[in-house]
Amino acid sequence: MDIVMDADALNAFLASEFPQVADSYCVDRVDAEELSARLTVGEAHLRPGGTISGPSMFALADLAIYCAILSRIGPVALAVTTNAAIDFMRKPAAGRDLVARCRLLKLGRGLAVADALIFSDGTEEAVARCSMTYSIPPKRRDSGQLDAGI
Repeated sequence: MDIVMDADALNAFLASEFPQVADSYCVDRVDAEELSARLTVGEAHLRPGGTISGPSMFALADLAIYCAILSRIGPVALAVTTNAAIDFMRKPAAGRDLVARCRLLKLGRGLAVADALIFSDGTEEAVARCSMTYSIPPKRRDSGQLDAGI
């Protein structure tokens, strides 16, 4: 499937529809094989012991997979997570951003399945692995547009 939203379009969409994450999370790159997204780590993402919180890593994986799907189907704000699993494998490096590399495994009419590996920026060993399934809203019959559910 062709790329219909590049990194700039995805970041503009996030800024417009999800301004609460636009300061910390962004899409770095989109190509035919994978999407790369970044968490700019700040104080709000840390937990005692100087590590990055699990919820922050989960949010990065969720955002990366969501954007990977949108990069193929366009700006569908109501695509939603229906299943998620994450494995925390090692402590992220202190003082570094996190980068998620995401692959779409299946993109159907109603469901999408993807995985993401999360790395401390500049390192080769993943700190977490996540798999998610998303529900994609059905297209309205009269217009061919995705139904916003309203």
